[in-house]
Amino acid sequence: MGGVLLGFGIIGFVILVGYIAARLRIGGPEAGFVLNRIAFFITGPALLFTVLAQADIGDVFSVPLLVALISAVSMAAIYLVINLVFWRDPLGRSTIGSMASGYVNANNIGLPVAVYVLGDAHYVAPLIVIQLVIFAPIGLAILDISARGSVSFGAILSQPIRNPLIIASLTGLVIAVLGIELPDAVLAPFELLGGAAVPLILMAFGMSLSGQKPFAANDGRSRIVVASTLKTVAMPAVAWLIASLGFGLSGPELFAVVTLAALPTAQNIFNYASRYDTGVVLARDTVLATTLASVPVIVVIAALLA
Repeated sequence: MGGVLLGFGIIGFVILVGYIAARLRIGGPEAGFVLNRIAFFITGPALLFTVLAQADIGDVFSVPLLVALISAVSMAAIYLVINLVFWRDPLGRSTIGSMASGYVNANNIGLPVAVYVLGDAHYVAPLIVIQLVIFAPIGLAILDISARGSVSFGAILSQPIRNPLIIASLTGLVIAVLGIELPDAVLAPFELLGGAAVPLILMAFGMSLSGQKPFAANDGRSRIVVASTLKTVAMPAVAWLIASLGFGLSGPELFAVVTLAALPTAQNIFNYASRYDTGVVLARDTVLATTLASVPVIVVIAALLA
């Protein structure tokens, strides 16, 4: 379990740095907002491009991808149904809640867990692809429409060419599919910029905690509980059912897909919520709750399936 604790320890430390920086007013009151914007428009796209451009397509388009797709879509759909029955939140907020229920932290925690717990980084590739090529474009398109206040068919069609995260993801995937090997001189600048994406997002998340009391606000607490439960408990359970009964996976592959399904909500959701100024508290507290809860859940999964 050293890999799990190592991954979470690194993340917690960087979040703490952001929190302390905000308390000391380093960068001024808009520092968190600025870091989020830089991550959304510059460093995040660079990271996604380098990850997907160098991905093994055989590892990406496999049974684990289908398991990740079905389990994540199931969680998002359940959240939307619950929202429709009980809360009837606006489109933007309900989108953040549904994404928080099924969008896992495949980079920050997924990669360390894949390397140190599962023993192979390629296990996380299907997760990265399914989220960046399908979930992120759909979610960002809906958030964009919500922010505009109207539905525009042209806006939906033009979303891929207007959003830097989607542009970078699709470009990297095309390069991987075509088998193009980019020279180091081309990749190096993107790798340098991409290396700053995760720290910036984590620091911005830590800054958002300064002056706030997580889980203290009554408004939205039920949404946080539902999203966190779906993400931490229901999603790995569904992944186990689909992988074992539906596709007949067993051994290391079954352990891998269930463990990755138990990863916490990605900080990217907080980044998206901040970018579109909707569901920020919901995203922040769900990320925090699932990050804390996923450690014991993954330990239990390892005890049962490893």
